[in-house]
Amino acid sequence: MRKVLISGGTGLVGSRLKTILTKRGYKVFLLSRKESDSSKGIIHWNPEKGILNPEEIDGMSHIINLAGAGIADKKWTKERKELIKNSRTNSIALLAKCLSQIDNKPISFVTASAVGYYGLNTQEKAYKESDPAGIDFLAETCIAWEKEANKVSKLHIPSSKIRIGIVLDKNGGALKEMAKPVKLGFGSALGSGKQYIPWIHIDDLCELFIFAMENKKNEVYNAASPYQLNNLEFTKILAKVFKKPIWLPAVPGALIKLIMGDRAQLVLEGSKVDVSKVLKDGFVFKYPSLENALSQIYGN
Repeated sequence: MRKVLISGGTGLVGSRLKTILTKRGYKVFLLSRKESDSSKGIIHWNPEKGILNPEEIDGMSHIINLAGAGIADKKWTKERKELIKNSRTNSIALLAKCLSQIDNKPISFVTASAVGYYGLNTQEKAYKESDPAGIDFLAETCIAWEKEANKVSKLHIPSSKIRIGIVLDKNGGALKEMAKPVKLGFGSALGSGKQYIPWIHIDDLCELFIFAMENKKNEVYNAASPYQLNNLEFTKILAKVFKKPIWLPAVPGALIKLIMGDRAQLVLEGSKVDVSKVLKDGFVFKYPSLENALSQIYGN
């Protein structure tokens, strides 16, 4: 049986990915801080302490790395920023170390990254995978994240990096928070409303991970719909799906900065990313249209 090991497998994306892979006949194992339990497919690890038994991942067909502390969950203190970065770099560093010690290495390794690699800014440019990284906190985190992933590539394991945009799913993530005021009839754009939202339906994202995994890709891919909208356009369609009005004017950026601090960049800035590379390689989006994606998510 084909075995897939997922780190960060209990999160929003990991949970959905596990379900899809299981339905397709894969045996899915999860890295967890809980004690190992082979009957439940749980393998114990602790990236901060460097704990993972290499023998327990020997023979895995594929590894998908989704580990990392939530970016928007809490205030960006110095300690929180360190946790966000270290939780990503330490996990891949530990996986790379253990993979170097086993004989039966996986035939593919796929890791999450983020469109934050290009920096948080708003412009009409659509960033390609070959474009240089930004210089802010998220960009620096992504650079370090992907640098660690290169250690896996050096083990001659086909390794892909998926730079993820805003994942749409009603069970959590950004969409759940964005939908709350709209459902109540108080939806409005944020800041200028001109910042782009490089969104992707959760199922399309999972399929992209599987695409890279099964095809043993050794690539970097932007993970976002081919049809990305700015914040105002996105909010209008979200309101249309809920049959609710849009309020004007927009929520002032200064107010959002007061509430969110440095994290306000996450909602006040954003550019498009170019997905022509993955389309050229044969990937097909099931939900390229925002209206169709939201209608599927909310059962309309």
